[in-house]
Amino acid sequence: MDRVLVIDDELSIQTLLGRVLAQSGREIATVGSGRDGLKAAADLAPDVVVLDLRLPDASGLEVLRALRMRDPEMAVVIVTGYGEIGTAVEAMKQGAKDYLEKPFDNLDKLRLCISRTLEDVGARRALQRLQQLQARKLPQIALVGDSPATRALRDAVHRLAGSEADTFLILGESGTGKEVVASCLHYESPRRTFAFVDVNCAAIGDALFESELFGHERGAFTDARVTKPGLVELADHGTLFLDEVSELSPSSQAKLLRVMETRSVRRVGGTRDIRLDVRLVAASNRPLGKLVAEGRFREDLYYRLNVIPLAIPPLRERRDDIIPLTRHFLEHANVRFHKIVAGFSEEAERHLLGYPWPGNVRELRNFIERAVLLAPVEVIDVEHLPPLDGVDGVAGTPNGRSLAAVERAYIQLVLRSVGGNKSEAAKVLGISRNTLRGKLEDGETA
Repeated sequence: MDRVLVIDDELSIQTLLGRVLAQSGREIATVGSGRDGLKAAADLAPDVVVLDLRLPDASGLEVLRALRMRDPEMAVVIVTGYGEIGTAVEAMKQGAKDYLEKPFDNLDKLRLCISRTLEDVGARRALQRLQQLQARKLPQIALVGDSPATRALRDAVHRLAGSEADTFLILGESGTGKEVVASCLHYESPRRTFAFVDVNCAAIGDALFESELFGHERGAFTDARVTKPGLVELADHGTLFLDEVSELSPSSQAKLLRVMETRSVRRVGGTRDIRLDVRLVAASNRPLGKLVAEGRFREDLYYRLNVIPLAIPPLRERRDDIIPLTRHFLEHANVRFHKIVAGFSEEAERHLLGYPWPGNVRELRNFIERAVLLAPVEVIDVEHLPPLDGVDGVAGTPNGRSLAAVERAYIQLVLRSVGGNKSEAAKVLGISRNTLRGKLEDGETA
């Protein structure tokens, strides 16, 4: 949402500008002195400042210079009275974008001036984002794999990314690549020049949820020394990725539902709703439909999220992806570790194909990185491979055990490696502590 700061000591002008400019859904802040204006500009980071040339504690030109010194790109519109045109011209020379004359008899002219300035600001920022993306060569994110499931998912994501759809739900086991899919939905869309904001719902407790996601106003609570936009607001015009959405508490679920219904947020301590244009992508490694049936997830929120569901099969169900992923991770590992490993022998690749990969793509990536890092040769053969976790005896030989048994063995192995610390084990496994607890409970009752 566009933010406009009005610095004018006349209350009638503040009221008029606030009323007229807020009609277009903008966030308006008003102050009556140069000192307060400079402080508000630092706190709010407005898109446009409307600045009166006559203030009780400073001249408008002095405030303009101070604003431009802090931010050379600050867009300032000068407000002048009769006989001050010469000063307004001087302000333009010093970097003001435009000027308005009192009294504001023509409100359409006022609206047009602010709209035009905001458009210029938006165009300049869009260009800066494009330049930054080009400098970083835009993240090389791709859905790698040759299996029918991955090809179908890749085609669907490509079609949907450029659509007007603004809500997606990605389902899949831990480590299957849900964040990669979310990233593709963002970076293959027109929203790619705006922010991709990644939120791990399992890591944000109830106490911080509202402040972190919705932001807060200065003074809303003891430590709120400045106004802070929330993560949802930072994703405006871009994408908000809510990973592990199943881990939200009932209270946080209700707050998220309101955001989805209104497409707006209200900062903690705020009095106005801020409308936003955000593509929301949620992900879960647990079946939300089952959680709804158990009364652990809101049914209305589930239906709000489940507009366009995208399911990612586990790696064991798309074995045609294992070798393409292996070669993809090999390239990245070579760059990361400054190695020149050419590849894996046919026997080593068959070895990788024979393992069920309970940790999915994440486990495969970690294994390849470890193999490349430790490799003493240019072509990795079976004898050079590190041991595969969660398997009895020789790596890749599950000895007829079920996948659930292999997964339980893998979890126990990780737990032993971290001294039984469940929080640390959950981090290693790439799942939430609640998910780990559920898997351990399932194992006890199996």
